[in-house]
Amino acid sequence: QVQLVESGGGRMQVGDSLRLSCAVSGFDFDDYAMGWFRQGAGKDREFVAAVGRGDNGRTYYTDSAKGRFTISRDNAKNTVYLQMNSLKPEDTAVYYCAATLGYTNYDDSRRYRYWGQGTQVTVPS
Repeated sequence: QVQLVESGGGRMQVGDSLRLSCAVSGFDFDDYAMGWFRQGAGKDREFVAAVGRGDNGRTYYTDSAKGRFTISRDNAKNTVYLQMNSLKPEDTAVYYCAATLGYTNYDDSRRYRYWGQGTQVTVPS
């Protein structure tokens, strides 16, 4: 059974740091690139970051995440992380992790095969 379980969300303050985790089971984690997406209330789901395969997978970020967020993966633990620093109110959203067999267009949610249930991050203004 495929499972992607996000954790680490919460209600934060502006400027805080937070690390999200996504524990994966039911498929070969090493074969998949992993991404984080988010969806704010009344908004479309948007790409945040992605990491390629392997222990030194290349990373990709949307402009709003560059310099503040860091995606990483631990293949021994089948887990992908999103370290978020300097949180802003506009970071408020449900954050989803996802897995793709693709090698390109990591910002396209349609390329992802498996999805987690999401974890809420709230940063009040």
